[in-house]
Amino acid sequence: MNRYAVEQKFKSIAAFLIILILLPYIVSVFVNGTDVREDGSRFYVKVKVPDTEQADGVTEIEWTDYLAGILAEEIPEDCEEETLKAQAVLIRTQIYRTAADLEDKVLTESYMTREEMEHKWGEDKYEEYHKKYTRAVEETDDTVLMYHESYAWTPFHQSSCGKTRSAAEVLGSEEYPYIAVRECPLDKDADDEIQSFIFTYAEIQNLCRDFLVAEEDGEKAAEGYTFKDFEIQSYDSAGYVSRLRIGKTECTGDQFRDALSLPSSAFSLSEGGDKSIKITTTGKGHGMGMSIWTADQMAKEGKTCEEILSFFFEGTELRNDIQETEIF
Repeated sequence: MNRYAVEQKFKSIAAFLIILILLPYIVSVFVNGTDVREDGSRFYVKVKVPDTEQADGVTEIEWTDYLAGILAEEIPEDCEEETLKAQAVLIRTQIYRTAADLEDKVLTESYMTREEMEHKWGEDKYEEYHKKYTRAVEETDDTVLMYHESYAWTPFHQSSCGKTRSAAEVLGSEEYPYIAVRECPLDKDADDEIQSFIFTYAEIQNLCRDFLVAEEDGEKAAEGYTFKDFEIQSYDSAGYVSRLRIGKTECTGDQFRDALSLPSSAFSLSEGGDKSIKITTTGKGHGMGMSIWTADQMAKEGKTCEEILSFFFEGTELRNDIQETEIF
């Protein structure tokens, strides 16, 4: 073998060895979205988020800190770790689902910064809770919920009225068959499960003015409402108000909930006294997808993250996705 051929052979062997040595690193970065510092420790890639203090209105934050910060804002720190992991999967899936349509790739989901966490919990508990949220993100590394070949829609709420709602009923669409009615009797014991509010008829008229029919708004402006002007006409199969009549106007329970900033559209009406109405709500949130309260009770009973998500999103599939680079 001539000298040139020997040199080429050694170069090929050297190149192969370099690839072999670097392969774990390449796979780690590609799959986990991480990099390696000179001291061998790992750090996570960064994403862009809004920041009004920056000249361009944008700053960067580590991906893990971002997800942990969203978790900290949405779910109590005393929740079980399997609950936190299930919620981390839902958040990650939703971000991936919407990120493809973001031209500037600036993620706008509200989150708690490390400083805000420390202010909320104090120095004593900050490290413990921050590690707890971060661990939930890391232990579900890149895991998302898929429906067929698309990211699933992953809504969640604090507690239902005893059943979660069907997306087909609420949205009038069959696009999300995996978001169906689920029995959640444990939600009956949730914090602030039942709440009552008193509104004057004038307050309701003002808050609902955007969808009250024009003639109703004009007539009732002078006359004013009475209790007989309010009628719940129908409920969905989970017990949430589907249709409500206000005078001559028909609206959805969700419209009424949003206008009055009620915690739930599972409500009842009763007379509240002079020129007022009493509204009693059950549950907290829109009622679709995962109930955080029931998920946490399931976790306390020994259910895993996978079992929790399978219960609330039956028909979806957990996958370890490697497409996250589309948002970085």
